[in-house]
Amino acid sequence: MSCISPDITTDLFFQVNWQSGPVRHTEAYAARRVNLFRDLLPPRVYDSLMKKQCGDRFRLAHQAGEIIGAPSPPQTLRLSKKQFDPHRLSIADLVPRVGRFYPKGLLRNVSGIFSSNGEPFRCVGVSGKDLVVDLNHPLSGKATTMQITVGKVEPKPVERGGVSLDWPQIITEGVGMQARWQERPTDFFSGHPFERDDVEPDALFYENPRLVQHLDDTALDVVREVHGRFLRNGMHALDLMSSWQTHLPEGLMLERLAAIGLNAVELSKNEALTDWTISDLNANPVLPYATSSFDAVLCALSVEYLIHPLEVFAEVARVLKPGGAFVVTFSNRWFPPKAIGIWKELHDFERMGLVLEYFLAGGRYVGLQTYSLRGLERPRNDQYWGKTAHSDPVYAVWGLSR
Repeated sequence: MSCISPDITTDLFFQVNWQSGPVRHTEAYAARRVNLFRDLLPPRVYDSLMKKQCGDRFRLAHQAGEIIGAPSPPQTLRLSKKQFDPHRLSIADLVPRVGRFYPKGLLRNVSGIFSSNGEPFRCVGVSGKDLVVDLNHPLSGKATTMQITVGKVEPKPVERGGVSLDWPQIITEGVGMQARWQERPTDFFSGHPFERDDVEPDALFYENPRLVQHLDDTALDVVREVHGRFLRNGMHALDLMSSWQTHLPEGLMLERLAAIGLNAVELSKNEALTDWTISDLNANPVLPYATSSFDAVLCALSVEYLIHPLEVFAEVARVLKPGGAFVVTFSNRWFPPKAIGIWKELHDFERMGLVLEYFLAGGRYVGLQTYSLRGLERPRNDQYWGKTAHSDPVYAVWGLSR
């Protein structure tokens, strides 16, 4: 069996854990064919990999700044609001909101920043004519724990020229954007965040059944695995905004799986369901179930369509038993006409922050966690194989009812 050395390539599965206030975060990334000769890795990670074999696993604790570099002073800058120039992105009505992220290229007359710079900065203060911004990486200042699992190890027949990949940068791209800044709520709700392009009743849009998969098979397996963390045989569960599939682990035997959806044909084809109800949560966010009815509630690939999310999340907490889990999963694919406006403005990781604010509003949930998984290989039978490098990313946020 081959051991890791500078003369090999290896697949590595990274899992980065970190904390922000009461919320735990886990970011997973599947890195394929890492070239130990030319790719960039943190020194301790590189040293720890030497002589490892396929199947080996180890964990390293990193101090703040060790993975992404120490914060570059000054951490925050006070600017004039006039230096925030949305015309550089041709978005004339873009307004800076506290806690939100924007491309650094929007900022004028800031040393070292040019209009083409797409790296995010965070708006952390707005008052009068002033704007306070944090230019550092969103994960800056956070201690992390990294678990690495070694996959396939292969000798290289010859070392050729090529691109040197910065794996810490790839793995942490966007990571941290889901957390509040200094535990202050992020302003996602000013303006008209829940407006949609298609304002017609949802029942009209979903009148015709759509018996399609929204994600590739690999990503759907990830969703099933996330759900499987909370579901056990004999439980009572609810599938919100359901369709012809509920993504459950194979062999799971629930006592009850109720569903709410908008299309009777889709729901009737879902063989996992024990009962279902046609209900438009955007017209009436009240759930037609008794208090403490369910052990778990699932919302898969649908949260981006809710125009009354705070009311729905409060209702979910009501119908959950104490300690019951509400699990929300999504990806980067949706029906654009029906997605809320703010969803389309946000980075994938910032969307987890939006869902976290739904959970945090009202104080009805504890044990909050976020999870992301990227970098898996797209299955060859998928229609987008060869067009995109990776399987659809999966993002999840969950909490437990008080």
